[in-house]
Amino acid sequence: MSDPTVLPFAFPSVRGKKLTAAFDGGRLTSDGGVLLLAQAARRMRIAEKLAAVIPDRRDPSRITHPLSEILLARILAIACGYEDADDLDHLRADPAFKLACGRLPETGADLMSQPTISRLENTPGLRHLIRLGRVLVDLYCASYATPPDAVTLDIDDTCDVVHGQQQLSLFNAHHDERCFLPIHVYDTATSRPVAMILRPGKTPSGREIRGHLRRLVRAIRRHWLKTAITIRRDGHYRRPEVMDWCEANGVAYVFGLTGTKALAAKVEPTADHIRVVRALSDKDGVRGFAETKHAAKSWRQQRRVAARIEATRLGLDWDCPCLVDTENASA
Repeated sequence: MSDPTVLPFAFPSVRGKKLTAAFDGGRLTSDGGVLLLAQAARRMRIAEKLAAVIPDRRDPSRITHPLSEILLARILAIACGYEDADDLDHLRADPAFKLACGRLPETGADLMSQPTISRLENTPGLRHLIRLGRVLVDLYCASYATPPDAVTLDIDDTCDVVHGQQQLSLFNAHHDERCFLPIHVYDTATSRPVAMILRPGKTPSGREIRGHLRRLVRAIRRHWLKTAITIRRDGHYRRPEVMDWCEANGVAYVFGLTGTKALAAKVEPTADHIRVVRALSDKDGVRGFAETKHAAKSWRQQRRVAARIEATRLGLDWDCPCLVDTENASA
């Protein structure tokens, strides 16, 4: 029914409750939670800080939508599950989104449309993107009242599947998908996000990882000069360039390491002892840990390796070998 003046009418009651249908609800929205997100964004001034590092070459006399407002609307839309810029073509008139951006739902002007969003997203260059990433690190560091004594950062890439021919998307054989592989960095103690880096769908090289890590640590050091930083990563981040840089710059690390026959031979004495302990105690399983020195041909020095070893009635299992920084990391 399109006539908003139709009088309300009643349905049969349900379990003694009156049920009435009416068409005078006005403009409705299903995204009421966006107001809470907007309140958090305003308190942290996320949009304003991001807008400050992006060039705005528009004529000031013709600006209808400030840069910070465009960013805020885009951030809130993504947070509510509207990933595409053209979603703003209908969200621009949504009463909840208008309120979240500081406009009245009925009398306020509509928000920006998709073309405005797309122009914004094509404005920043590489240097501006690096500055945007630095803003996120600044917000993370500001979340601590005082600099912590030490932080451990988990770094990993996540398969972001695409459904078209987006720029930088590649086919990844490991994930068997055409995707991006953005890098995510989180603080392990608080689960707070530290940095996100959108990148092509391929395994990063040692040189690329070193560059990202150098910029990340440099941004953190601007706030925390004495905080001990430990990096934790999967095995494909274990590159000689990365380990050499960490050791030269006082950054501790724990990297996953693929098991080899040579490494298995080095932990065999510990494994044999665990077998004996399990047999003498007649337990279902006994777990222990081994530590040894190991070096691949591409490494410039030997490094410390720790591994978990478990002996059960069915045999021996050893996994989770980790490469540990020889100078900066504790046992």
